[in-house]
Amino acid sequence: MDRIYQIDQILANRACVTKQDLLDRLGVSWATLKRDLAYMRDRLNAPIVFDRELDGYRFEKEGQRIGQQYELPGLWFSAAEIHALITMQHLLAKLDTGGLLGPHIQPLLARLSGLLGTADNPAEEVEKRVRIQTVGAREFHLDHFQTVGSALLRRRRLMIRYHARGTDTVTEREISPQRLVYYRDNWYLDAWCHLRDSLRAFSVDAVVNAEILERRARDVAEKRLDEELGAGYGIFSGAEVAWAELVFSPERARWVAAERWHPAQVGSLQSDGSYRLRLPYSDVRELMMDILKYGGECQVASPPQLRELVLQELQRALAAYGKPAPVAEKSSPARRIRKAA
Repeated sequence: MDRIYQIDQILANRACVTKQDLLDRLGVSWATLKRDLAYMRDRLNAPIVFDRELDGYRFEKEGQRIGQQYELPGLWFSAAEIHALITMQHLLAKLDTGGLLGPHIQPLLARLSGLLGTADNPAEEVEKRVRIQTVGAREFHLDHFQTVGSALLRRRRLMIRYHARGTDTVTEREISPQRLVYYRDNWYLDAWCHLRDSLRAFSVDAVVNAEILERRARDVAEKRLDEELGAGYGIFSGAEVAWAELVFSPERARWVAAERWHPAQVGSLQSDGSYRLRLPYSDVRELMMDILKYGGECQVASPPQLRELVLQELQRALAAYGKPAPVAEKSSPARRIRKAA
């Protein structure tokens, strides 16, 4: 399969390739090359012809091709490419067909299905055998997504009412949208908040109301966006960065050593088999959630402030488990009827 992919690339990038050139590039015998070319023509509908005048092989020109369209099977893409294609298909399938993109969704899905499958590996088989599972993603209720996107591209300010889930408060803010970010299966809006006079990341599904203003949005340089919102760990970042040092148990080290938590991270395996990870952070919320999910397999070595916060949260969890477990309320038949009514 790798060799057929190479032949495709060689012919696609050259007007004509001699038999000897193909043999030298691929390092195979003439019998093997002849079988490969026959397979590509007969099974994959590759428009390969031998040009006697140029004494070499080439693809037929677009206007000269007869028969089915030629393209390599989807499962010959790299892991990153197949992931991207199926992710696009997944996202498109979830789109509301009544929206602006509605008329274009089905043709796009059909094209993606064509890329993903061939006669030997139909798209249905690919979808059946390859799955993308998401965990912890919030259900989208993006009532104001179109308004946000319109203001973003038109470079207009937005007046939003925003529900901060952490404090359970709703505030009204004037913001200048900078970019939309799809992160951990949720949409966020990077924007300049004129109320706080700084850059902020807003969960789009927490926008209660949005109104486009006729005032031009304040533009923030992309470099500054990356420096402030991408400097620390997670989506909730800021300009002031501290460094955390985490130590993972030898058992967990085998997984974490292969993970990328942040572009600037520094990791090293220790003599006892544990893994020490150093990474920048500016907002502790998301980093603490990811530390706590490892339980006793992860320990904060520094800074002391972060270590203390994690310790307090673990003590709070321990105290909660010291109380009797909540008992589900049993409702009487009469009460169930009243609830239904």
